[in-house]
Amino acid sequence: MKNKNAEKEDLARCDIGIVCALPIELSAFMDRCEKVNKYSGGEFVFRGGRYDKIRIALVESGMGFARARRATQSLIEAHAPAWIISAGYSGALQPEIKLGDIVIGTSIVDTHGHELKIDMNMPADPEKGLHVGRLVTADKLVRKADEKSQLAEQYKALAVDLESLAVAQVSRENKTPFMAVRVISDDRATELPPEILSVVGATGSVRWGAAIGAVWKRPGSVKEMWQLRELAQKSSEKLASFLDGIVHQLYQSKH
Repeated sequence: MKNKNAEKEDLARCDIGIVCALPIELSAFMDRCEKVNKYSGGEFVFRGGRYDKIRIALVESGMGFARARRATQSLIEAHAPAWIISAGYSGALQPEIKLGDIVIGTSIVDTHGHELKIDMNMPADPEKGLHVGRLVTADKLVRKADEKSQLAEQYKALAVDLESLAVAQVSRENKTPFMAVRVISDDRATELPPEILSVVGATGSVRWGAAIGAVWKRPGSVKEMWQLRELAQKSSEKLASFLDGIVHQLYQSKH
């Protein structure tokens, strides 16, 4: 017979652990889950729920490599997931990759020469918006078209984000199977408004004081930021639809 501590430990374990930077990235997916609860663990916000019979635990890391490493380690220590997914937004680096397309990483490189290859055998289907290949993890938000072009040329990558390599490294260190799933929130030609750097804080929360200040300095930013939010919500829905199939496949691979 199990003791009470063992029972609590079993309840804490999850089937799929997800690391995202911003709450909006996985909001549509978590809306599809049942019995969702939210709690704070150390410096991070966690959400847990059931997707059918699959136990999901999500941690919001905030933006950047260091936060993503700490959040992934916290997720593993708290919930011992059988799989970890780095999921969220990314910027397209190739012209054929469109807004709302999905990119699966088979290798992840950073701008310091580190690379981690991922054993992920999934066929690409560009006509249906599914791309499979290399991701690059940058040190800062890449918002200009010429910066995307430079990264594409230098690293031959499909898309750029800020966290995937960090999540992959910690998963590998803890011998936890890993997958990177990214939805394109801005294509190669799109330039993000400069205000985004000050409005979105490192933890992923919206800094309303900075938002008001941005509007005061450049009234045109209101329309740009609103359009950006609408695109982000649509991207979140696309990501949720793709994860619907993925979480079932990953769950079945362990059962």
